Amino acid sequence: MERAQAIERLADLVRAARSVVALTGAGISVPSGIPDFRSPATGLWANVDPMEVAHIEVWRTDPARFWEFYGSRFQTLGDTRPNGAHAVLVELEERGLLDAVVTQNIDMLHRAAGTRDLIEVHGTIEHASCLSCGERHPLAQTRVRLDVDPEGIPRCDCGRPLKPDVVLFGEMLPAEAIDRAFELAARADLLLCIGSSLEVHPVAQLPGITLRAGGEIAIVTQGPTPYDHRAAVKLDGDVVTELEALLAALVVP
Repeated sequence: MERAQAIERLADLVRAARSVVALTGAGISVPSGIPDFRSPATGLWANVDPMEVAHIEVWRTDPARFWEFYGSRFQTLGDTRPNGAHAVLVELEERGLLDAVVTQNIDMLHRAAGTRDLIEVHGTIEHASCLSCGERHPLAQTRVRLDVDPEGIPRCDCGRPLKPDVVLFGEMLPAEAIDRAFELAARADLLLCIGSSLEVHPVAQLPGITLRAGGEIAIVTQGPTPYDHRAAVKLDGDVVTELEALLAALVVP
């Protein structure tokens, strides 16, 4: 299928669907300057073993090592801005063409762009919590505490290390968020998968849930996914370009 045909096919699917849900992964944030996870040279895990720096046990036993890695992420992610792909999803939601966004990303960019119904299945860097006393601290305050601590560990007022409110390796996904994601996927006529390799479970199960319930999936991502052969549409160009083309096709009189 040629690209122009694929865009029009996707626009037709969106128009015909009673429920469209977007599932987004790291690829939607790359145009904002955030590296993905698995690219050989530039990915977040290209030169580091995540189990050695981003596991819950590392945070528990060696918080200085954990924050030496994670602190740079906090500084980087806190300064990024949404891109055109995030903006398109907001426009689709405002036009009543998109029910919700399920995201694997922790970067707050969907929220900053204006998405209203957002399910963050891997948590968010918006705040960090103390697992001892339960206090929660916003990102800006966490960054200050990270900068001033002599060991490079942001600490709660009680003195204990803060943990970012994201799902680390070795932790379960928040039950409420993943249950809602599964529910949305089951009733979606169209699951629009954007910037995701569709390989990280349990989120990778969502396309299969939609397909088994009789819905269709469309994939807008660079590189192969396990669901390419089952997608009604696969677009593998730049996510901003592809989604802006979709929006243009939808608003043509």
